[in-house]
Amino acid sequence: MTPGGQVGRITTVFVVDDHEIVRRGLCDLLDGESELTVVGEAATARQAVSRIAATLPDVAVIDVRLPDGSGIEVCHEVRSSHPTVHCIVLTAFDDPDANRAAAIAGASAYLVKDIRGRSLIETIRRVASGRSLIDPAPARDPSPQPSVEDPEALLSALTLRELQVLELITLGLTNRQIGERLELAEKTVKNYVSALFTKLGMERRTQAAVYGAKLRRR
Repeated sequence: MTPGGQVGRITTVFVVDDHEIVRRGLCDLLDGESELTVVGEAATARQAVSRIAATLPDVAVIDVRLPDGSGIEVCHEVRSSHPTVHCIVLTAFDDPDANRAAAIAGASAYLVKDIRGRSLIETIRRVASGRSLIDPAPARDPSPQPSVEDPEALLSALTLRELQVLELITLGLTNRQIGERLELAEKTVKNYVSALFTKLGMERRTQAAVYGAKLRRR
């Protein structure tokens, strides 16, 4: 009997990772379980969004770093469009800021890749049954906070271009992708990002992404 209490219920899983060996290993591990079956896989964010929409798995296991975007943004898009799909975000390094961003995006779990196979399988089963294993508290209280207490005052200090860059960082785009979207040189985008971080009192993209996601919810 499965965790949800249904006899013979097969949990469908979709795997997203840009490293083929890792992706294949995950698929083989999961397909080896009688109650789990992999219904699809993807190596990029773009592939993931379209293929998950086509297969509608019970659980999507998504790497946080993808060549064309962020796995956290994939999670956000999937959860917004297909709330029945539960997402597990995988990362190579534990990062509190990424954990917060994943919680905001609607992930059910945030796991470091050194997790044992049996623990991953158990997490998938629990997530498929509707349980959330990610702490929502950090999403409500991201740290560090912007240095200006009044968000409106902080936003008014940003130029229109800096606001555009912040929005695209929140969507998980790289400097090169932002440059292509805004028709700017990558070096110019880097300068805008540096100025943005200075005004926000931040040092990392994940911090800005968390802040940007919070603003979008206001």
